[in-house]
Amino acid sequence: MGIIQVDLFLTLDGVYQAPGGPDEDRAGGFELGGWQGAYFDDASGETIGTSIEGLDALLLGRRTYDIFAGYWPSRGEEDPIAAKFNAVPKFVVSRTLTDPSWEGTTVLTDVTTEVRALKERFDEVHVFGSGDLVRTLLREDLLDRLNLILYPLTLGSGKRLFGDGTVPAAFTVVEPPQAFPKGAISLVYERAGTPATGVDISQLSQ
Repeated sequence: MGIIQVDLFLTLDGVYQAPGGPDEDRAGGFELGGWQGAYFDDASGETIGTSIEGLDALLLGRRTYDIFAGYWPSRGEEDPIAAKFNAVPKFVVSRTLTDPSWEGTTVLTDVTTEVRALKERFDEVHVFGSGDLVRTLLREDLLDRLNLILYPLTLGSGKRLFGDGTVPAAFTVVEPPQAFPKGAISLVYERAGTPATGVDISQLSQ
């Protein structure tokens, strides 16, 4: 059985929108895209690249798919990330897309059934961006691992990973946190059932 891993770049206030460039995703009038670049360094780049090397399928929501499909196919094969993304099978969750432009793409319409089947076929299915899809995977108990890189800034606006309607979930750290020279931190979690609540912390010290 394989895993579904979510790879996300996040600000301290939970924004994941348009880390890579100012015009990457202006949905909702977002004007603060391209916030990741100031914190990029060789160490974080190596960690991101190593994670991408391990995937053998991509799973994306429609908006993130359109962003990726408009960028990565035009990158030369000398770009290792482009080479990887272009080569692996790609799956996009959409009820309206019928003719995907990115070679090797399959459209999924039933997250619960079809995504569960992907875990039978692939060792590591990675999700990038795709906040709505991530929340659905969490709700359907299909998300196995959160691979987050947390950046030392707040934006105050933009798409946030978790908000109202997020299902309660507990996670366990499965790799030592890694701090990078320019201040970003890598955090890797796996699902650990439901959170323990109702604990009176004042009783723990007695």
